[in-house]
Amino acid sequence: MSENENPVVWRPSPEAARRTAMARFAATAGIDVGTGIVGYRKLWRWSVSDLPGFWAAVWSHYGLERYGTPEPVLADDKMPGARWFPGIRLNIADYILSRGEPGDLAVSAVTETGERTTLTRAQLRDQVTGLARSLRELGVRPGDRVVGYLPNVPEAVVAFLAAASIGAVWSSVGQDYSAQAVIDRIGQLEPTVLITATGYHYGGRGHSRREEIELIRSGIPSLRHTIVVVRDGQEPADGHLDWQDLVRREAEPEYEMVEFDHPLWVLFSSGTTGLPKGIVHGHGGILLEQLKFLGLHTDLGPRDRFFWYTSPSWVMWNIQACALATGAGIVCYDGSPTHPGPERLWEIVADQGVTVFGSSPGFLEASRKAGIRPSDDFDLSALRILSSSGSPIAPITHEWATSATGGLPLFSISGGTDVASAFCGGSPTVEIRSGEIPVRCLGVAMDAWDEQGRSVHNGLGELVVTRPMPSMPVHFWNDETQERYRDAYFSIYPGVWRHGDWITITHQDSVVVHGRSDSTLNRNGVRMGSADIYHALEAVPEIADALVLGVEEGADRYWMPLFVVLTPQAQLDERLRARIADEIKRSASPRHVPDEIIAVPGLPHTRTGKRLEVPIKRLFQGADAARHIQTAAIDDPELLEPFIRLAKERRARNQA
Repeated sequence: MSENENPVVWRPSPEAARRTAMARFAATAGIDVGTGIVGYRKLWRWSVSDLPGFWAAVWSHYGLERYGTPEPVLADDKMPGARWFPGIRLNIADYILSRGEPGDLAVSAVTETGERTTLTRAQLRDQVTGLARSLRELGVRPGDRVVGYLPNVPEAVVAFLAAASIGAVWSSVGQDYSAQAVIDRIGQLEPTVLITATGYHYGGRGHSRREEIELIRSGIPSLRHTIVVVRDGQEPADGHLDWQDLVRREAEPEYEMVEFDHPLWVLFSSGTTGLPKGIVHGHGGILLEQLKFLGLHTDLGPRDRFFWYTSPSWVMWNIQACALATGAGIVCYDGSPTHPGPERLWEIVADQGVTVFGSSPGFLEASRKAGIRPSDDFDLSALRILSSSGSPIAPITHEWATSATGGLPLFSISGGTDVASAFCGGSPTVEIRSGEIPVRCLGVAMDAWDEQGRSVHNGLGELVVTRPMPSMPVHFWNDETQERYRDAYFSIYPGVWRHGDWITITHQDSVVVHGRSDSTLNRNGVRMGSADIYHALEAVPEIADALVLGVEEGADRYWMPLFVVLTPQAQLDERLRARIADEIKRSASPRHVPDEIIAVPGLPHTRTGKRLEVPIKRLFQGADAARHIQTAAIDDPELLEPFIRLAKERRARNQA
């Protein structure tokens, strides 16, 4: 290992690698992936140089010939506007519900109160078929919007598949969102049917949503019907349809065969700096991409149980639902990840026999700091893969996750709501180094570019995708000219997708994500990623959370503050400030040391747990919070107040 390389924390055995779906797929392409990056690199290069050949191979590998032979696979490869599989008609619900044996587990559900329910494949098919018949009788037709305001429960999966089966467009929001935040999102879609529940569980108590449901109904005039799942004995208001009555309807399975890019669902951007953008994905692109990502990269198959701690507001919920397409069963959890204690999710993994478990770097770091050793404290004999997304993972957390689970691989992934998948992630045939993402995903022509559009390896660059992916958005909602779509991804490098992440592709072909490029630190012309500072702070136990900004305050001034949330007994004195600076200098570089370290009572995040680097930076540059920040998209809007006050004070000092 060279001085600059992170240590290898996991390496597959040759026997295990040969048993993977990745190795079996590679064999059909005549490529031996072996147990290292060399073989995988050959496979990846073929997958991005011959897009039609690669995606046709995925099509065949997963038995999609039932929908026809794809010819052509890619009729137009321009971005935006690529045309995939133009002669194909299919339905993702048809494929998902054709998988597995009738008695196989489809969905297992756990609530915070300990209640457990299951659906077999046959039961899932029956409920989807019954609800689809009811929706048709309510007048829902292909292209109509059916929306969910639901917790992470089996009914949400049934509702999604029922809507998809009739060619309706699905969209969902978790019940932790306020009524106004829901209206801001799904109200744009002018839906005709709302499927909701009387409440959800979190933090040791039930949360009724009866009032919010009525506010949503009155705030979205297009709604004609509201279907309610009764939970905890809470009776809905009058005028609602009962879930149980509708799913019990007997019917023969019926699937609307739609074009490859027919809208499947609408996902929403975080909406922290404006009305959330509705991102539309198609049936075919999502099915093909998820079979590749979940089936090959995550090695999911019929014997697996897949559990990701998520919410119907987040793309990972959609991805988990699509895991049913691999034949795997999925686990839904309605509750807090740390109630009644920080070990809660590990308990579920053990009790449910989970084989692939996904969470966030924040959860893993909280487990580490709580002293949890999952392999010592729980029966993880079924578990074989960990995964993590949402933000870059610190090497210390990465190393702990593998060590504390008895040597399991942790596949850190980086992707986005935008493509409902990963650009880079793991492969069960490739070794993993701490703090790194092992591979660029198959079929993803991902690179790092400088400002002039030149490829940069072993250096910092923008994450770009130079050739189309099937799961790239079909369009944005209410964006007929595609102007907003082009501005979002193609305005910097015309014809090339710029994602907004600042990355390094190493000489090993692994990927290090440094943070968002639009919040990238740029001190004296040297660009740095905020993640490098956050990683350094993992070694300072007095810090519970942190936010670093790089604020341009004019032509000649650049201010880089670090805001820290301290643990209850800690004080931000000069000694702690010096220790923070020393740790950042040691772990990152002297350039990463902030200009100021400021204690704040807490940090606001998006509802998917992301730091508000860009919106808060804009406050210090003079933006008006009321106009430029959507508080409905923030987990605790009150925590913005100290930043609003500090921004006003700093601007006043600079102007004095």
